[in-house]
Amino acid sequence: MTAYTATVTVRLKHGVLDPEAETTQQALARLGFELEDLRSADRFDIDLEAESTDAASERASEMAERLLANPTIHDYDVEVDER
Repeated sequence: MTAYTATVTVRLKHGVLDPEAETTQQALARLGFELEDLRSADRFDIDLEAESTDAASERASEMAERLLANPTIHDYDVEVDER
């Protein structure tokens, strides 16, 4: 078994109301920053042991699908690095 850190980033899908990002975008505009869009995201760093990078990625994806993200309103990305 090898030690890995899986980073799962969960964000709302385009078109889903994101009040936190909307408020932040408005505040940035008031500060003079121009941007086209802003979305908030949650990031989970998961330390785990697995047989391979692929196995670690599969486990982290299963965690995202079963608990960390709601597939109806969220997209998520998984990145895995060996520790």
